[in-house]
Amino acid sequence: MTQNPTIKPFLEVLSGRRQPVPPIWMMRQAGRYLPEYRELRAKAGGFLDLCFTPEYAAEVSLQPIRRFKFDAAIIFSDILVIPYALGRDVRFEAGEGPRLDPLDTPDKVGTLKSSGDFAKLEPVFEALRRVRRELDSKVALIGFCGAPWTVATYMVAGQGTPDQAPARMMAYRHPEAFAKIIDVLVENSVQYLLGQLKAGADVLQIFDTWAGVLPPREFQRWSVEPTRRIVEGVRRQVPDAKIIGFPRGAGALLPGYVEATGVDAVSIDWAAEPSLIRERVQTKVAVQGNLDPLVLIAGGEALDRAVDDVLANFAGGRLIFNLGHGIQPETPIAHVEQMVKRVRAYRG
Repeated sequence: MTQNPTIKPFLEVLSGRRQPVPPIWMMRQAGRYLPEYRELRAKAGGFLDLCFTPEYAAEVSLQPIRRFKFDAAIIFSDILVIPYALGRDVRFEAGEGPRLDPLDTPDKVGTLKSSGDFAKLEPVFEALRRVRRELDSKVALIGFCGAPWTVATYMVAGQGTPDQAPARMMAYRHPEAFAKIIDVLVENSVQYLLGQLKAGADVLQIFDTWAGVLPPREFQRWSVEPTRRIVEGVRRQVPDAKIIGFPRGAGALLPGYVEATGVDAVSIDWAAEPSLIRERVQTKVAVQGNLDPLVLIAGGEALDRAVDDVLANFAGGRLIFNLGHGIQPETPIAHVEQMVKRVRAYRG
């Protein structure tokens, strides 16, 4: 007699079945707000050492699950591992964020390899296998990549900038060169995501953190289209792959993004307009979000009200409770506990 596989509430929502209590996890849930993370981070040395030591990456992926019993774990890694696999120099400087060799002219783009060395990413796959073995069968495991537009913004500028002007300028001035970067990222992201599914990920998320800086025509070309190609490329090999898109700041362009990309769910930031999301997005796909990370720092009545607002706005449909972006390092653990308790108490 075969046993029924354990139901994962997170996957149920992505498969079209609303849950009475919305499943919950947090973007950047493995991070500096946790003392156990800071301890391991210090021991690992550099940020990339933490990402590429499977034992450490698996451990920090599991820490928030042990502490808060979230419904999903996300593998601890970074969106810039693809440029790294492509042979680009990627460094993380303390307090400075990532640094890469900028691809800021068509000539430099000519030096970009077309396919990555995925042996370099084997530690990520090994970390996924380790987490999969340790996770409770009810908890889903999320793999991820950065969307081509967002990863390209760092590759062009060589670092993060306030409004990603260098990549936007390049896309206007040298669209063919910029399209080459995007094409390389699409192909390699598909391979990377397939590798993560093979290593045990249940779900994939595509983070387009900088989608919101693009005007509608460029949003269509540089955010929507590449994401659609990734979703198609993954599903060509794994037809039922569950994929969440996160075009942060997309606002009124979200319904078109959902329609065109074929994602199973969309993560929304805290500024998303609730009725637009309910009427034109949540009727088609599951919604993930969208508590303001700052109210999680504030705590108290403001936090209770904000949690209740998210639930009132979206829990009538398919909802995965999350933040509207990553948790901030200074967030008190007690406030995370307060949020989890309030979401878990919901009965709708």
